[in-house]
Amino acid sequence: MSNNKKSNNKMNVPKFSLNWMYAIIAMMLIGLYLSSEGGSLTKQISYNEFQQYVRNGYATKVVAYNDNTVELYVKPEHIREVFKQDASKAGKTPMVTTRVPSNESLSRFLEKERDEARFQGTEQYEEKRDYISAFLLNILPFVLLIGVWLFFMRKMGSGGGSGSNVFSVGKSKAQLFEKGGSVKVTFKDVAGLAEAKQEVEEIVEFLRNPQKYTELGGKIPKGALLVGPPGTGKTLLAKAVAGEADVPFFSLSGSDFVEMFVGVGASRVRDLFKQAKEKSPCIIFIDEIDAVGRARGKNPSMGGNDERENTLNQLLTEMDGFGTNSGIIILAATNRADILDKALLRAGRFDRQIHVDLPDLNERKEIFGVHLRPIKIDETVDVDLLSRQTPGFSGADIANVCNEAALIAARHGKTFVGKQDFLDAVDRIIGGLEKKSKIMTLEERKTIALHEAGHASLSWLLEHANPLIKVTIVPRGRALGAAWYLPEERQITTKEQMFDEMCATLGGRAAEDLFVGKISTGAMNDLERVTKQAYGMISYLGMSDKLPNLCYYNNEEYSFNKPYSEKTAELIDEEANRFINDQYNRAKKILSEHKLEHNTLANLLIEKEVIFAEDVERIFGKRQWASRSVEIMAANKPADKDAEESKETAPSVESNPETNPSLSKNEVDLPENSVEEENTTK
Repeated sequence: MSNNKKSNNKMNVPKFSLNWMYAIIAMMLIGLYLSSEGGSLTKQISYNEFQQYVRNGYATKVVAYNDNTVELYVKPEHIREVFKQDASKAGKTPMVTTRVPSNESLSRFLEKERDEARFQGTEQYEEKRDYISAFLLNILPFVLLIGVWLFFMRKMGSGGGSGSNVFSVGKSKAQLFEKGGSVKVTFKDVAGLAEAKQEVEEIVEFLRNPQKYTELGGKIPKGALLVGPPGTGKTLLAKAVAGEADVPFFSLSGSDFVEMFVGVGASRVRDLFKQAKEKSPCIIFIDEIDAVGRARGKNPSMGGNDERENTLNQLLTEMDGFGTNSGIIILAATNRADILDKALLRAGRFDRQIHVDLPDLNERKEIFGVHLRPIKIDETVDVDLLSRQTPGFSGADIANVCNEAALIAARHGKTFVGKQDFLDAVDRIIGGLEKKSKIMTLEERKTIALHEAGHASLSWLLEHANPLIKVTIVPRGRALGAAWYLPEERQITTKEQMFDEMCATLGGRAAEDLFVGKISTGAMNDLERVTKQAYGMISYLGMSDKLPNLCYYNNEEYSFNKPYSEKTAELIDEEANRFINDQYNRAKKILSEHKLEHNTLANLLIEKEVIFAEDVERIFGKRQWASRSVEIMAANKPADKDAEESKETAPSVESNPETNPSLSKNEVDLPENSVEEENTTK
């Protein structure tokens, strides 16, 4: 019983608040006012009345101030005549105040009345003090500074997770999800990522049933690092772990450790692990850990960031230091694992690195199945077709496609989302907004048609070029024309394949040179891509005959030294120039041999604005090599071609790395973009 009473007494003790201090100060001021002379009667009178009171002998004392104000203290026996009240209600020192013309005239008046024996009181001259001004000048600035400081401290401390006072600035900002909390995401909501899910499911199972592993002598891994391109589902996988695990789950970002005060980051790390130990077993998830996990000594400011490095040192110590953190598992996510500190990646801290890559064909099909659940679709939607038409798309890209298709259908007043809406959505995401109203001259239109026909012709005639699906000269986004391809999802690329892709990319500039006689600025994007590809083949992949089997790739982010000599740099420039010129001359030769077919294709493009693979096949004949563009051509074509000639029909595409950064994994060993974007610089 005594223990219960003590606990109840502790619970009933009110918490300290600054409002108490405010109330105490106010009460003290009121008490001082009531206890001071300010409680006596006062009355404002005119100067004539003042003179009359002096002549009548009412004054006991007259006090004159330097601002020409005068106070006359009334004798007790004359209080009723002056204030019309009893003396008991007048207070200790009742007085009247007035303003005189000058202190000299007042002195003469009082001296005259004293000589005539009508004024027997005392006479004083004082300097009047302005207590309000003195307070404002001397005390108020300090009060304001303290108030501003308290305001900012409380604001910064309010997010610390343990109250809104100044001392909470060093507290952890991690969001805690208890068992059966508000997180409703489970592993069923994570499509694809079979291997990654298996890894994290094992971690969750270890926390649920540790005896299954400890009986065999196994130990629970201390940390798992999710690595992969943006949009592949790393954070979603962590949410699924929070939804599946029957243990507390702490979630925060790497930037939550960063603060303007020195030492706050390390303090928050300590507080985070202190809370985690109290909730053990539990899981800590740190998103974008590269914000604090960057390799030490490689700060771009050259001076070193002590606060960030102190935070990292504290994190390393807490993960595997002298103390033990049994039952605490750390999940982290980043798309920049190459810049993380090596001490953070060693065994004993992040024991597992789980690679979350871009989804393949089957995984894209599963992801479409998840994101199509809330969308009302009709029978024309083919998930297999959509998954084939989106190679290189991440999970976030696919979610964007589904959402954009629903918006397009709603814009046209449809009750269901159809196949054409999804095809238009893919075109919208990759190529940008269609701009049919852009004004172009007939000569510009012809040049663009010849340029795009050059790309289309070479992609049809070259063995390893990406299969063509659609070509358009309708401006879209920043491009004046575009060609859609369906690249193969291959894991390695040969030198011959890269040369064919380079040749097809240079087909637009070669067509302008051959059939217009002048070159334009429209090939800037093509030249940028082939230049990067050529330098990559030589410097990284060792595909040059003069520099064979050499890789000069430097993984140091802030390195100021080239990994090769100036002579080698000149040789690399020469080889890159030779690669590009050889493929450019090859493109001109092939187009010269098929001049008639190319011009026919360009004229058809000017007439219809949008042509498909079957139109190219009708002009050039069946492609000698197997082409998936022909296989899915029927699925892409509108039911009534003549009725839809003026409208783009968005066939199979692959995203452009420039418009979709999640696809640009390696510009030299993966297929380039399937949309040939023409630069609009003039």
